[in-house]
Amino acid sequence: MSRFWSELAGNLTPYVPGEQPQGTRLVKLNTNESPYGPAPGVLAAITATTDDQLRRYPDPQANELRAAWAAREGLAADEVFLGNGSDEVLAHAFQALLKHAEPVLFPDISYSFYPVWCELYDVEFRTIPLAQDFSIKPGDYAQRCGGIIIPNPNAPTGILLSLEQIREILISQPDVVVVIDEAYIDFGGESATSLIPRHDNLLVVQTASKSRSLAGLRVGAAFGHRDLIAGLERVKDSFNSYPLDNIAQRAALASLADESWFSASCQRVISTRERVALRLLGMGFEVLPSKANFVFVRHASRDAAELFSALRERQVIVRYFNKPRIDQFLRISIGTDAEMDALLEALEAILAA
Repeated sequence: MSRFWSELAGNLTPYVPGEQPQGTRLVKLNTNESPYGPAPGVLAAITATTDDQLRRYPDPQANELRAAWAAREGLAADEVFLGNGSDEVLAHAFQALLKHAEPVLFPDISYSFYPVWCELYDVEFRTIPLAQDFSIKPGDYAQRCGGIIIPNPNAPTGILLSLEQIREILISQPDVVVVIDEAYIDFGGESATSLIPRHDNLLVVQTASKSRSLAGLRVGAAFGHRDLIAGLERVKDSFNSYPLDNIAQRAALASLADESWFSASCQRVISTRERVALRLLGMGFEVLPSKANFVFVRHASRDAAELFSALRERQVIVRYFNKPRIDQFLRISIGTDAEMDALLEALEAILAA
């Protein structure tokens, strides 16, 4: 611990992102990035960026992008909030909407950044255990709390809640904010944004990182009643008034304009996921029912940590979480068909050894 650190910095346990190897030829299946490039118009929009758009500050509200995303979701522009990736949007939500006298609730197996934000912002929390089959039971969240946040599909399990299950949580908790974190919703789920007009306590958070292949630009969004959005704006403008640069705004606009590319790209990932899941089942793996761009698997007789290391030796990186209840699982991002074939061939060799 540095003698210059504050007590807060010294006591934090930071979030650990997936490895980003530099200058290697590894098959990288550990960070849930898209295996395909962004829509062609995205690169054209970046290339067309002018000198003035770089030397001047960007629109702090990103109004053009805000209006376009609102139109896509059937909402008004003041029901949309934009930030520097969904992580920043979620961080603002913890400060603006989830920090109350009662604890915020989230699953015990979930996005591991949630407890980090709670520690950083001094937010009390209580984890709700997943069921034995790793699903989320809405009735478990019908208890006194200061807010609820749930990824849908959940991460790292990939299991999806239906809109009816989300509605059940909203109805049982009308007086607290319910945040649905939809980083992976485009790979087989239905967005909860359709519930916003009937539930003023619902905040839906999305990202352009996964299904729109813009992880390198950092664009995130939240959708909800204008009172929730105003709370997020107050925190943002007390932290960073210009979270989205001009290039990111232009790129995201171009992505939203190409719905056919977006749909086709998502479908390619879904098709590969289903093919790979069947192959893994045939190798003796249990594969949780994923609606995300990854699968969460464990083998009946082989240790997950050993499989993780053996794959790495064969130039394939997946994600291993050495945590209670999931220390025998591997999370495998869906890559191109060629990358997934390399994974499957490596696993066949490892299992045969």
